[in-house]
Amino acid sequence: MQTRVLVANRGEIAVRVIRTCREMGIPTVAVYSDADRDALHVEMADQAHRLGSAVPAESYLNVARILEVADRARATAIHPGYGFLAENADFAAAVAKAGIRFIGPPPGAMTMMGDKSAARRVAEQVGAPIVPGTRDPVGAEEAQREAERIGYPLVVKAAFGGGGKGMRMVRRAEELAAAVERSAREARAYFGRPEVYLERYIERAHHVEAQILADGHGNISFLGERDCTLQRRYQKLVEESPSPVVDAGLRDRIGEAAISIAEASEYRNAGTVEFLVDSRDHSFYFMEVNTRLQVEHPVTEMVTGLDLVRLQILVALGEEVRVDAEPRGHSIECRLNAEDPYRDFLPGPGLITRFRPPGGPFVRLDSGVEEGRRVAGDYDSLFAKLIVWGENREAARARMLRALGEFEVEGIPTTIPFHRWVLETEEFRNATAHTKWVESALEADPLEPPEGAAVRARTSSAGATAGAPKPVRLTVEVDGHRVPVSVWGEDVRTAPPPPARAGHGAAGTGSGEVVAAPMQGTILQVMVEEGGTVAAGDTVCILEAMKMENHIAARHGGTVAEVKVKKGDVVDTGQPLAIIDSAEANA
Repeated sequence: MQTRVLVANRGEIAVRVIRTCREMGIPTVAVYSDADRDALHVEMADQAHRLGSAVPAESYLNVARILEVADRARATAIHPGYGFLAENADFAAAVAKAGIRFIGPPPGAMTMMGDKSAARRVAEQVGAPIVPGTRDPVGAEEAQREAERIGYPLVVKAAFGGGGKGMRMVRRAEELAAAVERSAREARAYFGRPEVYLERYIERAHHVEAQILADGHGNISFLGERDCTLQRRYQKLVEESPSPVVDAGLRDRIGEAAISIAEASEYRNAGTVEFLVDSRDHSFYFMEVNTRLQVEHPVTEMVTGLDLVRLQILVALGEEVRVDAEPRGHSIECRLNAEDPYRDFLPGPGLITRFRPPGGPFVRLDSGVEEGRRVAGDYDSLFAKLIVWGENREAARARMLRALGEFEVEGIPTTIPFHRWVLETEEFRNATAHTKWVESALEADPLEPPEGAAVRARTSSAGATAGAPKPVRLTVEVDGHRVPVSVWGEDVRTAPPPPARAGHGAAGTGSGEVVAAPMQGTILQVMVEEGGTVAAGDTVCILEAMKMENHIAARHGGTVAEVKVKKGDVVDTGQPLAIIDSAEANA
C-alpha cells in the first residue's frame, strides 16, 4: 500500500511537512478548521478535509474527527507537527489502534517524557544533573512547604505540556500562591492537565537543547545542540546552532546525557532534550524532553544538511536510520510573529496586504502565509520563521540582518523590528544574554517606532475600486479535493469594516474610561465588579488571544460603572469590556 501522510496541524509546520512528503513522492492530506479554509497548507496538500469550527477542541484537537478523516482519505500515517496533539500520548495510541503509523515517539515514551516529574526521575537514574525542585506535582499548600526547601527565585511549571505555557517565575513567598493558581489554570486550558511542579530558577542561564533521533533498531543519534536563550514570557524568539557558550567538552557531555535519557525511556523518532547551562561555571542541568519536532529544528538542518522530517518518516516506516552528523558553520533562526513590538508585543491578526520575502544565498523562509492571506486570530501568532546560514556566527548574524532588512510585510504588525534590534545589541554579539535578558532590557528601554513612521493601515472593503462588478474567488472542497469557484453578487463574502482601535486596551470618553479589547480573543477571567474601585494599572480582565494571556488594565483609577463581558465571552477588537467613572479621565 502506498504511504499517504495526513498532517494533523496547520500553518508553517504543515507546509514544511507537505514539502518533504512531496520530495519523497508521498501524497499528503491536509486538515483545516473554518478559520483556515483558505490557508496555504490546505492549498498545497493533495487532499484537504474540514475538521470543524475554529475552536481547537472542535478541529485540531478533535481526535475522533481526525481519525475519521484519516480513514476517509485512506491515510497510512499521521504527522502531528508541533503543538495541538503532537505530545498527546492518547492520540498516538488512538492512531496506532486505528492501524495508522504515528510519525513520532511511541505512546509509552511520550507518556514518560511528557510527565516532567517522571522525566526528571529518569534523568536522575541515568546520572544526568537536574535542577533542584519537586519530584512530583504540588498543590498550593505543599508548594509553600517545598519552596522553603528549594529556595527563591523559583519557577512554577506545568507538569504536562511545553512552549512556556503554565510557567511562572516567583521571587518572593507572597507571590507563590497566585503563581501556582495561574499556572494550573493555564496548564488545564492548554494541555487538559492542571498539575504543576516547582523548580529552582537559575539566574543568568543559557537555554541549550540537544536534538536526538532514535530508530527502532537501537540506533540513537545526537545531531548537535541549539541555543534558545533569547526568550520573552518563556517563548523562544531567536535560536541558533551551535550554541556560542558550548565548547567541545560540554557538547560531548550534553550529547551523552541526552542519549542516556533516550535509551532509558526506550525513545524512538525525533526528540529534544533540554538543558540549562549556568553561565557562571558552565555547569548544565536537565530540564525536560520535548517528544516532537521543535519549532527551531531548521537551524539543526542548516548546519547538518539533514532533513529531520524525512528522517522522522523513515523511522516511522521501520527503516534503520544511523546518522553521523558533522555540523558545519552557524545558523540563526528568527521567529516572526504577528505582534506589535512597539505596543508590548500585542497580537495583531489580519489580512496580509504585502508580503515580499528576502532571498539570496543561504536564506530560508518557512511560512504558512503569503500575500493576500490572513493570519488567523484563533491560534498562535507565529506566521513565519526566517533562517540563515553562515560560515561562522558573525557571518550568519550579518546575513540575518540583511534578510530582515529586505523582508516587507504590510497589513499586520510583525516582530521584524525587534529582531533587527536584538541582533545589533552587544549582548547578542558577545553571547552574554540570558533567558530573562530580553524582558529586562525592554523594561529598561522599550522599543520606540522610528521618527515619522506611518501608522499601520488596516485593510477594509470600503477602499475597493469602483467600477464593474468583480467576482470573489473562493475554493470549495469536494471529497477532499479543492475546486476554484468565482462568485458574483453583493452578498458574497467581504471583510467587515474594522472596529475603532483603542490605545493599549483603553479608550477615553466624556464620562469616563471605556476599557476596550485591544484584539480579538476570549475572556478567561473578569477581575472587577460593578460598583468596585480600581487603581491605575489594575487588571480589569484577562483576555486570551493567539495562545497568550493578556492582562487588560485600566489607565485611570475610579469606580467600575459597568462590566460588559463575562468569563468565556468571545470579543472583537475595540469591543468595550468595562466602563470606569474616573475624575482623572474626565479632566
